[in-house]
Amino acid sequence: MRRVLTTLMILLVVLVAGLSALVLLVNPNDFRSYMVRQVEARSGYELKLDGSLRWHVWPQLSILSGRMSLTAPGASAPLVSADNMRLDVALIPLLSHQLQVEQVMLKGAVIQLTPQTEAVRKGDAPVAPRENSLPDVPDDAGWSFDIGSLRVVDSVLVFQHEDEEQITLRNINLKMEQDQHHVATVDFSGRINRNQRDLTLSMNANVNASDYPHQLTADITQLNWQLSGVDLPAQGITGQGSLQGIWREEQKQLELNNLNLQANDSTLKGRASVVLSEQPKWVVDLQFDKLNLENLLVSQTVVTDDKTVQQGQNQPTQTRPVIASNVEQPDYNGLRSFTADIQLKANAVRWRGMDFTNVSSQMLNHNGLLVISELSGQMGAGHISLPGLLDVRKGMAKAEFQPRLDNIEIGTILKAFDYPIALTGNLTMAGDFSGDKIDAEAIRRSWQGTAHVDLADSRMEGLNFQQLVQQAVERSSSVKATENYDSATRLDRFTADLTLDDGQLKLDNMQGQSSLLNMTGAGTMDLVKETTDTRFNVRVLAGWEGEGKLIDFLKETPIPLNVYGKWQELNYSLQVDQILRKHLQDEAKLRLNDWADKNKDSQNGKDVKKLIDKL
Repeated sequence: MRRVLTTLMILLVVLVAGLSALVLLVNPNDFRSYMVRQVEARSGYELKLDGSLRWHVWPQLSILSGRMSLTAPGASAPLVSADNMRLDVALIPLLSHQLQVEQVMLKGAVIQLTPQTEAVRKGDAPVAPRENSLPDVPDDAGWSFDIGSLRVVDSVLVFQHEDEEQITLRNINLKMEQDQHHVATVDFSGRINRNQRDLTLSMNANVNASDYPHQLTADITQLNWQLSGVDLPAQGITGQGSLQGIWREEQKQLELNNLNLQANDSTLKGRASVVLSEQPKWVVDLQFDKLNLENLLVSQTVVTDDKTVQQGQNQPTQTRPVIASNVEQPDYNGLRSFTADIQLKANAVRWRGMDFTNVSSQMLNHNGLLVISELSGQMGAGHISLPGLLDVRKGMAKAEFQPRLDNIEIGTILKAFDYPIALTGNLTMAGDFSGDKIDAEAIRRSWQGTAHVDLADSRMEGLNFQQLVQQAVERSSSVKATENYDSATRLDRFTADLTLDDGQLKLDNMQGQSSLLNMTGAGTMDLVKETTDTRFNVRVLAGWEGEGKLIDFLKETPIPLNVYGKWQELNYSLQVDQILRKHLQDEAKLRLNDWADKNKDSQNGKDVKKLIDKL
């Protein structure tokens, strides 16, 4: 044992002595010009190293430098700059005065992917043909980055596409190891803080650069993110997933395959691709097993004219402050800059408290003309379809939709869009509507359109039309009605034609039937002020006690009923007294006329006949 320890100590002393001698005999600054030449020869980039190079022995033999920068040919700003750079080198090649870098580590680096850092081709440089069918020579194949390992610690990435706003990715930590076949493993993490939103991102990936720059493939095996801030749900958005990304240089095409992502409790699979031409062309095909928009979108607040605030989802959220700007972008302006063919399917969707199943959508955007040829799904026992288009090619957006609803519960829709109307029933509707903005508040205030509605098995709480009529009749006559404690009006079927014009909803040709009553009518509703003024003619067909001519008359005679006022404080007026008075007058006339006919030869009969004619 003593001999083993003695041997190890001798080896340690020799190693320390060898490294010390190496540090004394080999000056790292001798490699400065060599590194600059190699970088320029392999990539065309200009490497600058400020200050002297120095050795760092423990725990890894390394060369340390001061501030460094890497600049593309003709660029006005460096692509990479860092306060410190460490080169981990192999020991044995140094004995023959050769530099073999095993790992490059940058700390506090600033990486700028902006128009200022892009390479600029010289005017007299030869132009390569657009398509080259010749095979690559061995020296041209693969990635020019021949370093086995790269580490970037506590660094910043600045990204800007042409004249768009800059995006800054902070706290970057990157570790990449590459083998001789240019296949690398990448561990990455970073954070973006922009527009009062904070995104934390991390991923593990396998990158195949064996055919770079023609093709670059990345298999992202684990992707994690967390997004929080203004205009987001209070709990933020947390997700994970995996995907494959392929970049094809000649076609300028990015493919995203095998998408398998989760955001809060929503999941999606599918694929997408984009050709980055002057007008990017997207093709998207996504399938959602579950899409819960309530946990992905901030709740919307609706304000009526009386300043009443209605909230679709009761979640505390932070709102973004309004920033004054001289440049006001049109609504949906981003649709003008690309084309897209989008197909979406979802097994289950939840939005504004409504649950949909078997949702399918087919959309095509052509530089601002978004055609929604299909947007349909099941809602409970019914079916809903919302085809339409959104045209933003001109100064003002224009939306047109043709909703088709079949057997949809109307109470769920009214609750979802914050309408305080206590109405339930199965709605069937066919309509044609248009407006300038697609949201609940714009539909409430500024849309126009027409539709025919058919409501089955409806129940309107608060007013029982049958009860109102019968109670008024009881107060004005001797007729009695069966006790009725129901506070709602029930109809087997109700139909109407509606017209919407800037918040004013006009109802024409209203007709309702049930075993208890029959009604017709017309009226208006103010969707902003939440008021109504409707006029009905109601015939109560059942619920009367006994028989008689007056009851028969009431069953056949429409009673005028006016319902008006705020939706939550409805008022009504009935004209029962006038109807009963007229009925008594008609009955009296009829009896007097019969008596006068029987006594037409007498003076009294003649006098009664004259009196009837004057009435």
